Amino acid sequence: MGNQMDRLSHLSYAEVPTVDPNGVDAEDGPRIGVSYIFSNDDDELEDGCAVDGSDKDPNQEEKQYDQRDEVECAVYNRDECIYEKSAKSVNLEVYSPENLLNKCKPGDLVEFVATGQYPHWAVYVGDFQVVHLHRAEVKNRFLTDASQGRRCRIVNELYKFKALGQDMVVQNAMEQVGLKDRELSWRNSECFAAWCRFGKREFKMGGEIRIGKQPYRLKIFMTGKQPHVLEFQSLEDMIMEKRRNDHLGRTAVLRELAAHYSRMEEIKSEPGPQSEMIPGAREREPEVDQN
Repeated sequence: MGNQMDRLSHLSYAEVPTVDPNGVDAEDGPRIGVSYIFSNDDDELEDGCAVDGSDKDPNQEEKQYDQRDEVECAVYNRDECIYEKSAKSVNLEVYSPENLLNKCKPGDLVEFVATGQYPHWAVYVGDFQVVHLHRAEVKNRFLTDASQGRRCRIVNELYKFKALGQDMVVQNAMEQVGLKDRELSWRNSECFAAWCRFGKREFKMGGEIRIGKQPYRLKIFMTGKQPHVLEFQSLEDMIMEKRRNDHLGRTAVLRELAAHYSRMEEIKSEPGPQSEMIPGAREREPEVDQN
């Protein structure tokens, strides 16, 4: 996909561009994901807003966080697995902020989760405090305050990169406190926290040149089925899409994919010539998971 000047996000998998404008391509190949090069991550909703940005109904009961609605996935850079979130690979149990404090060590990555919200990441720096990117500013706050009532967990093992030393992770985080707006080099809290721990430029905005083939593959695991695969030109774009899925939840994502595949079958069964090919993405049946 080329550069796109408007905000780039999609409402459903049926809207991810493909080579064929009808959504069916003649060539086999993984689907190419949306480029978020000009888009920001809606990491934090303003107080009083629903997940879609509209005003929240004050009489609506807050949904209890449900681990069964986790979107399990893996990310590959070419043939190397660099991220995996699944019940079989890591401990996904969540805790109250007060209980998590007993488990945290300086340099740990903490993820705050809630139903219908983007996950929020922070770096634990000791003394019950975290550093995190919150509403376009890097802040140093108490973990219990940063949680905003959400459940949380330590997520050091999700990314497979080699971590920096504990002191360097804390130093990376503390040196950024106070940066805001145009001074920032990260699109969301996850990119910031992961950069602090692993020090890789790929987590920064513009850390990779978006040309050539898409080296990153996002595999979305589907119960009893083969995984759905999307390709991206940068780690940054892949993270944005992964977070969008976390925001929606497993049920909604699987519903999107089911509708997309159903539409594909309808189009394939329609008579008539294939539409003219245009630049975009290719689609193929989900590949067999070898992991």
